[in-house]
Amino acid sequence: MVMEYEVVIGLEVHVELMTKSKLFCACPNRFTTEANSHTCEVCLGFPGALPLLNREAVQKALTASLALNCEIALHSYFDRKNYFYPDIPKGYQISQYFIPLGSSGFLEIEDDSGAPKKIRIGRVHLEEDAGKLVHGGAGDSAVDYNRAGVPLIEIVSEPDLRSPGESRRYLEQLKSILQYAEVSDCKMEEGSLRCDANVSLRPKGSTVFGNKVELKNMNSFKAVEKALEYEIERQAQILRRGETVIPQTRRWDEDKQVTIAMRDKYQATDYRCFPDPELAPIELTAGEVEAARRALPEFPAQRKSRYMAEYGLPAYDAGVLTATRGMAEYFEACLKLYDDPKSLSNWIMGDFSAHLNAAGLEPQEAPLTPAYMAALLQMIDKQLISGKIAKEVMAKVFATGKSPREIVEGEGLLQITDQSELEKLVDEVIAANPDSVQSYRSGKTKALGFLVGQVMQATKGKANPQLVNKLLAEKLK
Repeated sequence: MVMEYEVVIGLEVHVELMTKSKLFCACPNRFTTEANSHTCEVCLGFPGALPLLNREAVQKALTASLALNCEIALHSYFDRKNYFYPDIPKGYQISQYFIPLGSSGFLEIEDDSGAPKKIRIGRVHLEEDAGKLVHGGAGDSAVDYNRAGVPLIEIVSEPDLRSPGESRRYLEQLKSILQYAEVSDCKMEEGSLRCDANVSLRPKGSTVFGNKVELKNMNSFKAVEKALEYEIERQAQILRRGETVIPQTRRWDEDKQVTIAMRDKYQATDYRCFPDPELAPIELTAGEVEAARRALPEFPAQRKSRYMAEYGLPAYDAGVLTATRGMAEYFEACLKLYDDPKSLSNWIMGDFSAHLNAAGLEPQEAPLTPAYMAALLQMIDKQLISGKIAKEVMAKVFATGKSPREIVEGEGLLQITDQSELEKLVDEVIAANPDSVQSYRSGKTKALGFLVGQVMQATKGKANPQLVNKLLAEKLK
């Protein structure tokens, strides 16, 4: 990191709300690759088409504001924000410019030393999304208006972040909270969570902000972190040469791993905002706000503490299990059927998560349902299958959707527990490996592990490992 300078970062996060329809019309709010299939006269800005506010969008924006500890404006309204964008057909965007629904909030993260840190949130406001430009290979561009009019909240942090690592943790925590509150699915690959970063440098000890650069086109938290790392070093080199950082908007080039200038920013944009004359103000009561506050779910930090206290789980396990609402609910559903939190945690964090990631699935979409997970672990406890076979069975459940019991019985994977059968195999392994037998008898206990492995290999992992260990130890005496 650039030691002689202090890094100052503020993030602007756009989050599409998980509503059934768009903000001002009845078009479906659903991601699709079929361009311009979710449009109408209102979201295409036809003359005379009037907007009608989506009540569900206001409720979700209120929930998000409360989840982020904001003060709520009981009276707010929409403004027309005038500027030219080729993907906004009306020529203006409807947004809450002057009075945001939520303000003066905060989100808690850990700084780079692991200490708790509060990041202030300046505003959470409701607005409509723009369409999407689709650039062709021949230099031409088309516009997909499916996204135009989708309800958005913009969450603007104060410039309290001091490193790329803090920025990434802020985004991860923000995403987790919004998903827990069921405000948004936060799928960056579908554009439902997008982030712009403002970054500047100043000499350590200074209270005056440096010239800031806005970074765009970052499609993952890793990309945000990498783009900030590059931009911080670029600005530091400019300052070391005694030059001035030019205020710019720059984009992140994922292939080249560099930021590239898009346009200079020497003065603030004048959006010529005024209250939208076609939309009534949003009027909330204190009772409505309090009801929304009471309806908030148990958030990740609270659930993590509960898992540690109630189930005796280590902080790491509890943090992984509560990182997303889907994973926490899957764990709790499994726990109702299989009462061994630590064993369950190990399997969920390990093989189950690996299969989820490989298949690109959410926990609730997994073929290995909580009932199947419980049945699989119960078969291990009853010594019907070994842990190794259980891993193979889990993979086959993900591949076929069949139940663990069906796979075990159909493929003859039940564990061999017949002592006479195993005793015969143990004798054969001892006879075939005299050197290992001698090593064990001379005090090299690791040789026993090799001999156990030979028996397991001969039975294709189906032998009861505890019984194999016992028989070998007895015979080698």
